[in-house]
Amino acid sequence: MLSISSFLSIINNPLAITLLAIVGVACIYQFYFYLRYIRIGGKVSTSHHEAQHLPAVSVVVCAHNEHTNLQDYLSLLLNQDYPCYEVIVVDDSSEDGSDLLLERWSRQYNHLYHTFVPQGARVLSNKKLALTIGIKAANHDYILLTDADCCPESKYWIREIMTSFAQEHTEIVIGFSPYFEKKGLLNRLIGYDTLFNGLQYMGMARAGKPYMGVGRNLAYKRDTFFSTGGFKGLLSNRAGDDDLFVNRIATRTNTTVVCNRDSLMWSVPKTTWREWFYQKRRHLSVSPQYHTSSKIRLTLEPLSRGLLYAGVISSFIFGGMEVGAIALALFLLRFLVQIITINIAARRLGMRRYGIGLVGYDIILPLITLYMLITQPFQKKPLYW
Repeated sequence: MLSISSFLSIINNPLAITLLAIVGVACIYQFYFYLRYIRIGGKVSTSHHEAQHLPAVSVVVCAHNEHTNLQDYLSLLLNQDYPCYEVIVVDDSSEDGSDLLLERWSRQYNHLYHTFVPQGARVLSNKKLALTIGIKAANHDYILLTDADCCPESKYWIREIMTSFAQEHTEIVIGFSPYFEKKGLLNRLIGYDTLFNGLQYMGMARAGKPYMGVGRNLAYKRDTFFSTGGFKGLLSNRAGDDDLFVNRIATRTNTTVVCNRDSLMWSVPKTTWREWFYQKRRHLSVSPQYHTSSKIRLTLEPLSRGLLYAGVISSFIFGGMEVGAIALALFLLRFLVQIITINIAARRLGMRRYGIGLVGYDIILPLITLYMLITQPFQKKPLYW
């Protein structure tokens, strides 16, 4: 218990009040952030049990030397429970026999089509070129994107995503794409990073502030793509076919989020730190081009998180045990909100839960991101696809 004399000494100590004010303000924003954005909202969808009109859709998959993944996962896209759809695979100069596999399977599945990026195409982003070719080749008015190394949670994946277009004014549907879970620290770090970022961009979209989506699980109207200029203005970026495009055209009224078990699209994770760093650096390379409002919101959370940790440590060092104990109590309250919110979302999505180790991820990931953003201008290696 804090004695009266200790309490009086704290309120008469400007440094102690300043430190506790920093911790308190940081905690308040963290509470607001988690309770406002980092959550799974809405009821669990049961759309595949409901009889309703579902629009025809073209599923577009870009592939570059993905023979193994196509062999493993393409059949799961071709055997979806959906009344009218086609799958278009765009082969980007593969040299592993992908074209022969696609030719063979297209004779077996009459709703599988394949095309290719012309040999010798010289563009900064072959992915954007491949997507544009696939969307132009589409026969339907709705486009659903995923990658060759992706595996749908169930045969109802297309149905779950497309049901969201029944909502008035919806032109973009943002889905979630976690990574397969394996043993090891790297996989746990990738899993938490993906879960947190996914809950953040989906939560902000639900709150009327959409800023990104991921191309592994993203849908939009074909007319919307062409009427907004497609990837015009984004071709100078090697990345950004998903997040920059959504950041440019998504609004409060035209964007819907779907996030339940059947709507998930699982993806193959990186297995080495080097590969993951390269992938994360490529994704971060386009974030400076987000709208200013998006960048401010994305900066406030890690900033308040850093102030919280720094404030707690400084309270013990400069404020003494009493001040440190109060700061630690606030931190533990925030941690309780954080771990409950994260684990509720993880449980509903069928992902691994997190314990005390979450504190480590909470500290390490923002530092990695900060390092990559600072060193990004000095990188010489091109960040293709």
